[in-house]
Amino acid sequence: MDFDVVVIGSGAGGLAAAVPLAQAGLSVLVCEQHEVPGGWTHSFTLDGYRFSPGVHYIGGLGPGESMRQIYEGLGVSGDMAFCELNPQGYDHIVIGEQTFDFPKGRQRLIERLQARFPAESRGIQGYFDTLGAMNAGLQNLGRVKNAATALKAAGSTASILKWYRKSGQDLIEAHVSDPLLKGILAGQSGDHGLPPSQVSAFMHAGITQHYLDGGYYPLGGSYVIPRAFTRALKRAGGVLKLKTRVSEIMLEEGKVIGVRLENGETVRARFVISNADPEVTFGKLIGRQHLDPKLARKLDRVRYSVSALSLFFAVDMDLRAAGLDSGNFWFYDHPDVDELYRLGLSDHALQVETPPMMFLTVTTLKDPSKMHGGQHTCEAFTFVGHEAFEKYRHPVPGVRMPGYQGLKEDLAWRMIQGLEKRIPGISQHVTFWNLATPLTNEHYINVTHGSLYGIEKSVTQVGPGAFSTKTAFEGLYLAGASTLSHGVAGVTASGLSAAAAILGCRSADLLAQSGPPLEIYPSEDTSVWPQTLQDQIERGKKAA
Repeated sequence: MDFDVVVIGSGAGGLAAAVPLAQAGLSVLVCEQHEVPGGWTHSFTLDGYRFSPGVHYIGGLGPGESMRQIYEGLGVSGDMAFCELNPQGYDHIVIGEQTFDFPKGRQRLIERLQARFPAESRGIQGYFDTLGAMNAGLQNLGRVKNAATALKAAGSTASILKWYRKSGQDLIEAHVSDPLLKGILAGQSGDHGLPPSQVSAFMHAGITQHYLDGGYYPLGGSYVIPRAFTRALKRAGGVLKLKTRVSEIMLEEGKVIGVRLENGETVRARFVISNADPEVTFGKLIGRQHLDPKLARKLDRVRYSVSALSLFFAVDMDLRAAGLDSGNFWFYDHPDVDELYRLGLSDHALQVETPPMMFLTVTTLKDPSKMHGGQHTCEAFTFVGHEAFEKYRHPVPGVRMPGYQGLKEDLAWRMIQGLEKRIPGISQHVTFWNLATPLTNEHYINVTHGSLYGIEKSVTQVGPGAFSTKTAFEGLYLAGASTLSHGVAGVTASGLSAAAAILGCRSADLLAQSGPPLEIYPSEDTSVWPQTLQDQIERGKKAA
């Protein structure tokens, strides 16, 4: 077979590259090793319950915002809809016995923080002013095209240089001193998985900024995102092949000529876009023997992001009556969030009675149409290093060494008991559970060390320290969480960047399909949902 472009992996980055390339008239093949598309955006169903392991909320979907422009511009908006999380608290930061709710809207958040911490009022305002200046500075630098835009960008240089080598913790402590307030401002650190003292200040600022105008959840579960993209891909003449693992990126004199599949078949192509992480792309599919010394050293030094214990479970309990809603819950035992995330990089979760830090989302409160048999589906996570699970690795893919299943049952119960401390009675209402570990992530997502966010977003591994979408090999491009950024928004942008580089245009030029306006439904008020969805909600509420 011959194609203009082969895309390795159907994650959000790979599909965001494949769709506009096919729409531009190139022949495109997407190869996905799993039996379903989507990478971290896929969903799976167990015992009738649907879970979405990698998508818990997305920002930038309000009118005129970036992600809405992308979905409408690529023509995928007609095949998806979203539920807006509680605008009074899309993130609930629970530290010990104290709770702070992040409301939709920058000014509302500032005012709520100032009302809670009046002595820190000036610092809070300065903190958010700095966040805005940092993000604006990066955007201005990306728009430099002539003397006029360069002059505008120069005004942002001071802010960028000041924080270039600083951490998120540096950014917080430069403005506020109250320990609880510092913990609250660091409370979304699970969105990058590093201790605030290690994450890049720009990554911390970018994540905070991304959600200032609220959070959204895909109606039906995260699988609707790859479903919409694969439909657009097929409409444009592109091809998606599932259960099709690439074993080699073929080179000829430093130039990409195609890929070899695991079954031995070869596919020739002018361009290859790898949505796999750098270790898979360069270390396995190309091989270190073909890398120049500089790239090989970088590959050997790079550190991958944290992994997690992921608990997928269902309960026959009225969780709204228990005080939960569509917002995410971040549970911390104490205000030293930095220390808790340091512990999350190790095997600490295996050594304690209950995890000291957990994330909980009730997906059936975000999207009530997902109720099944009158029960709620929930997803809870706590961070853990991959090293503790290496002894359970088996030479046969998908097989585990003795003791692994027993360990999973023990860890699941510890997590449920941890939730019991916050939500009394929930442990008595669990009707189904399944636990995933770093080894699970490796098996299904094909990520190095079971990492959640590609390479870790430390001070030295963002921007120039990350991996460019364009590589040293002619015709080879990268997309995904180890390039521009991570999360659905970051990897989608990376896919557009790779496609634009191949077509010789700007990413914005790819958004010309004029899809219908994206539909958004409020999670907290289903009375305004279409009648067909209201009927589906009522059916889901009925016990089996």
